[in-house]
Amino acid sequence: MKKLSTAVLLIGTILVAAQEQEEKGKQIEDIIIVGNRNVKRTKLETPVPVDVINIDKIQKSSPQMTAQDLLNYVIPSFNSVRQSASDGTEHIDPVTLRGMGPDQVLVLLNGKRRHTTSLVNYQNTIGNGSVGTDLSTIPVIAIEKIEVLRDGAAAQYGSDAIAGVINIILKKNAGASASLTYGLSGRNDGDTYQAGVNYGTSLGKNDGFINLSLQLSHRGKTTRTQNHDLDIYGNNFAYEFADNPDVARQNDDDEIRKRGLTRDDFNFQIGDAQIRQGQLFFNSEYPLNDNFKFYSFGGFSIKEGKGYGFRRLPNESFNIVKEIYPNGFQAVLNSQIYDISYAVGAKYNVNSWLIDLSNTFGSNTFNYNVGNTNNASLGIKSPTRFYAGAHSFLQNTVNLDVSKKIKNFNIAFGGEFRFEQYQIKAGDEASYTQYDENGNVATKDSKVIGAGGSQSFIGFSPDNALKKDRHSTAVYADVSYDLDKKLNIDAAARFENYSDFGNTLNGKLAVRYEFVKNYAVRAAVGTGFRAPSLQQQYFNNSYADISTSGDGIVRKGIFNNESIAAQVLGFDKLKQETSVNGSVGFTLQPAKGLFITVDGYIIKVKDRIVITSNITDSRLSDISVVGEGNAVESGRFFANAVDTETKGVDVVVSYDWKLGGGNLNINLAGNYTETKITDFHFPDKLETPQNEFFGPDQINIIETLSPKTKASLGLTYGIGKLNFLVRNTYFGKVIRDGFPFGIVQEFSPKVVTDVSVGYDITKNINLTVGANNVLDVFPDLQTYKNSYYGVFKYAPVQMGTLGSYFFGRLNFNF
Repeated sequence: MKKLSTAVLLIGTILVAAQEQEEKGKQIEDIIIVGNRNVKRTKLETPVPVDVINIDKIQKSSPQMTAQDLLNYVIPSFNSVRQSASDGTEHIDPVTLRGMGPDQVLVLLNGKRRHTTSLVNYQNTIGNGSVGTDLSTIPVIAIEKIEVLRDGAAAQYGSDAIAGVINIILKKNAGASASLTYGLSGRNDGDTYQAGVNYGTSLGKNDGFINLSLQLSHRGKTTRTQNHDLDIYGNNFAYEFADNPDVARQNDDDEIRKRGLTRDDFNFQIGDAQIRQGQLFFNSEYPLNDNFKFYSFGGFSIKEGKGYGFRRLPNESFNIVKEIYPNGFQAVLNSQIYDISYAVGAKYNVNSWLIDLSNTFGSNTFNYNVGNTNNASLGIKSPTRFYAGAHSFLQNTVNLDVSKKIKNFNIAFGGEFRFEQYQIKAGDEASYTQYDENGNVATKDSKVIGAGGSQSFIGFSPDNALKKDRHSTAVYADVSYDLDKKLNIDAAARFENYSDFGNTLNGKLAVRYEFVKNYAVRAAVGTGFRAPSLQQQYFNNSYADISTSGDGIVRKGIFNNESIAAQVLGFDKLKQETSVNGSVGFTLQPAKGLFITVDGYIIKVKDRIVITSNITDSRLSDISVVGEGNAVESGRFFANAVDTETKGVDVVVSYDWKLGGGNLNINLAGNYTETKITDFHFPDKLETPQNEFFGPDQINIIETLSPKTKASLGLTYGIGKLNFLVRNTYFGKVIRDGFPFGIVQEFSPKVVTDVSVGYDITKNINLTVGANNVLDVFPDLQTYKNSYYGVFKYAPVQMGTLGSYFFGRLNFNF
């Protein structure tokens, strides 16, 4: 608690309070939809903290172009970092809130549950073992505002809302707007293009509308590694570590010229993946009369990614076909991600009872294509491109919500039925198969000439393929009491039944009391849960490989809890995580235009689901135990393996000041969060030591791989036709554990500076130019032992590895 009290004095988080028409250029405004079902509250009247981000205003002047990147620089308790060389994870950025996992924050669209991706993060990055929601599938130009509820809300919204709720609200205004953006990093790569158009018009009578958005974007790849990473002979050292760097470099230059090649043929591609995306969204409402109206919203997104795996070096004869790749290769992972969503519903108002019946559907499909690679066990007959399979997830939710305001009370109740389905599809046979020297499928006694499957990303096999589903049913009740804006009390309860693990009952109580005008205290306590995702229950990617002892063919990979391997080791089926949330804080307005909030919180999670380290156990390779064809040398498993405790504080300071004929807004913002593992749960039958069950690297991901402290000081000033933005974002210390091959390394705190200048060319046209990270700040260089022989110059921690980025943007309003 000493650390927390110190953090209160040092940092803050963003919250603004004046009404929209009084705060030009502001990032947060008052209207609150999420967090309670009393639609007449403002954010300073809520018993729990809620940030409301006006995306149209902030995106106009900010360098960031996606929802998750914008939130990353606006809300300090929110984190999103691009990954590199991490399979599907570098195509969908994991996002976290208050130091929890990506699957412990619920995402809503227009107040309705948003589906998650089909991707499981398992590449030892932030959110390892979790499944999140891809915020980038929703075009920024379609978003009116984003509400971020920073408090547990499972009793109100169900599973996943342990850390909080993000509610994205689509535009419904009439008129047209457009935006054109071009940007480039300070190293002349990572070029970005984005073009978006939004059009809204009235629909029928009684305030009906339809709003359409189209957005196209491109983000180029970046390279953030040494240009002289590894010599072409594959000696596995960077030149600066050679005994005689000049001689080693000259020898390589001579050999490269003899082969008619250039040094670029031997460089590693380490950096941001290339991403291209197209999105079409709509939002509509059609009133039949004053009491009855239909609504619908949704959209389609297609994303194509191009990432890079680890390089296979010329001396790795078991992994490469030298006749095809005499100099080795770096495989390319091409993704096609299709995301579809739509919601239809009707609202009926009778005698002040508001009845809302809706159906919300969403699906996400992730296709893998691997190029510039080989199946080494096929030799010269190997293809160089493979379809490696796909996974998909769909969710359909039916909601009935009923509410009524009776004097100082607002009562609400309702129910929910949700159906979910997860599927894995097999890839080409050559993408996953180990062949023998004769080109037949290898057996334990076969002689093989190389590694099987498409190197870098081995495809899903028919053994991995599956289709699983489940359903859940929930009922809830929610009562709030408001007394002249002085006293606010919320109470909620929710009962939910899942077809795969049973029942859960959760409740929440929140109170706000204004003891003096503009000075209030608030507190909340509640229980929560998170159901294990179908992806965590059933994802598996086992593959055949040579045993590390050289004794024939074995299987390795990730195995689900229904597998024989899991049963032999004594893994239980996954069950829900349970949590207890507590928070206490205060809000005050000591002077006109000055707003301050402080909120401390504690989140205890029991039976948290994680993915284990790579486990070896003699029973897994014993055919007499697991049966013919089921022998496994090693594997990873999803398990309710740990309990965690998260403590933190958000501090909020915002001030509006009339200065020099213009308006200056000052936001001091920050968050301190600390997560600790408080207990471990190992299968009783497991023979593996803890370092192999859940090693130091896995503990590091949960406890210290994200900044504990993050703060922001933003200044926006508007005068006449000019607008200025200067924002400094502080990313605290990060620790990375390179176990089992590297060491523990501490990355020192960094400050990233954003600047922009906007000019209203006409009443309807604005030009903004500026920069993200204008001072070109990077994380500390990695130690050699953690950098894969010097290849990974930087770790994608804190603010990522892009460096400085410059942009220009034209905004049009019609």
